[in-house]
Amino acid sequence: QALEEAQKAIQQLFGKIKDIKDKAEKSEQMVKEITRDIKQLDHAKRHLTTSITTLNHLHMLAGGVDSLEAMTRRRQYGEVANLLQGVVNVLEHFNKYMGIPQIRQLSERVKAAQNELGQQILADFEEAFPSQGTKRTAGPSNVLRDACLVANVLDPRIKQEIIKKFIKQHLSEYLVLFQENQDVAWLDKIDRRYAWIKRQLVDYEEKYGRMFPAEWCMTERIAVEFCHVTRAELSKIMRTRAKEIEVKLLLFAIQRTTNFEGLLAKRFSGCTLADGTVKKPEVPPPSTNPFLEDETGAETDEIVMEKSDTDKPKKPKVPDNPFHGIVSKCFEPHLYVYIESQDKNLGELIDRFVADFKAQGPPKPNVDEGGAVLPSCADLFVYYKKCMVQCSQLSTGEPMIALTTIFQKYLREYAWKILSGNLPKTTSSSGGLTITSLLKEKEGSEVAKFTLEELCLICSILSTAEYCLATTQQLEEKLKEKVDTSLMERINLTGEMDTFSVVISNSIQLLVQDLDAACDPALTAMSKV
Repeated sequence: QALEEAQKAIQQLFGKIKDIKDKAEKSEQMVKEITRDIKQLDHAKRHLTTSITTLNHLHMLAGGVDSLEAMTRRRQYGEVANLLQGVVNVLEHFNKYMGIPQIRQLSERVKAAQNELGQQILADFEEAFPSQGTKRTAGPSNVLRDACLVANVLDPRIKQEIIKKFIKQHLSEYLVLFQENQDVAWLDKIDRRYAWIKRQLVDYEEKYGRMFPAEWCMTERIAVEFCHVTRAELSKIMRTRAKEIEVKLLLFAIQRTTNFEGLLAKRFSGCTLADGTVKKPEVPPPSTNPFLEDETGAETDEIVMEKSDTDKPKKPKVPDNPFHGIVSKCFEPHLYVYIESQDKNLGELIDRFVADFKAQGPPKPNVDEGGAVLPSCADLFVYYKKCMVQCSQLSTGEPMIALTTIFQKYLREYAWKILSGNLPKTTSSSGGLTITSLLKEKEGSEVAKFTLEELCLICSILSTAEYCLATTQQLEEKLKEKVDTSLMERINLTGEMDTFSVVISNSIQLLVQDLDAACDPALTAMSKV
């Protein structure tokens, strides 16, 4: 009986579980039906919102296109500028609907309106600033100012065309005034070119400064185009009249041009040079070399090298000027005139050193001071420094290499003519002093003892050669700092430093030989005691 009751209870329990399960399934089905309706309503709401927004955009687009066409015909550029930007933004929302004929038609009408606007604005500028003739009859107007705002929204080529035509027309007078056959076109009147553009820029700012948007940087664009035109014109006229170029004239033109480039750097940022027309030079590494920089408490040889700094103003660093070389680059092919002039000047300087040495004779003996450095040595390196600084302002390319070759030539000449050439000879038959000839002279009686004046001369030449050796090394370092990085490997003054080392060695050998000759009689007498 208990077992039967338990089985009945289990059957009832199973029945209740089944009822609960059926109710759960019905509830789940009911929830699905409810959520399905909510999801459908959610999709409907989103689609309805999108439809309303799209219809609003379509209404704005259709009305905007009609207004745009009407305003374009009336040249209401001020309103067109704002409206066109809005129409273009709205049209972007319809990119995925271009398959619909009506939308595609509206898009084509917008493009047609943009093309018409571009052509109309170009025609208005052409009418206001005709390319033919040098006189600009039209002044700035509100219509053209608003037209520039529209051009900002149109195809960038429209803006570039406006800028190009305006600048070309603005500089047309310059090309006439400074034609190749005009007297003012030559280098001696190069100041007039820069004075002309300064006046034009002031005139532009007063008359047309407010017509173009500030972000167009029209003043800088005019100046940059002037520089490109001037560089081309100067290159052409210098090729034609290359034989008339003299050193003073060339340096005058370069100085005035670099001053003008510095003025541009102060006035403009160089933002329109981003197209790479002028390459900005790399910043050279900071120099610790005393060859050019003054240092308090420096040694005598460094102080001598600094003498020309007092009479030469400090030049602003080239890398700070984005306009460096924008015009002056045209002078670089003609810098051979400057190099040849320095070659001639250094040749005359060496000849003068030789003549002065012969006229003044060897330095007066001074046992207390020993051998003093020859004054001509300091003069030579001061002149070298002046040439190097001047040439680096003109160019840091091949002309610097050519100047280095000239430096090497006259360093060797100085070592041969001034130093080695004036060392006292040990024998009359000796063609030159060598270590081999010194070693051959064994007997003290065969060697002429040097006088005090000759010993002081040898010491002076020795001190001078040591000074030249140290300063030549500094010169090499400074030349490498001044020249382009790609050309640094071509600067090598090792041969010249070796030449001065030979002079030092020969001077020491002479002094040792004289001491040996002076001691020889006493040592011989001692050996006989």
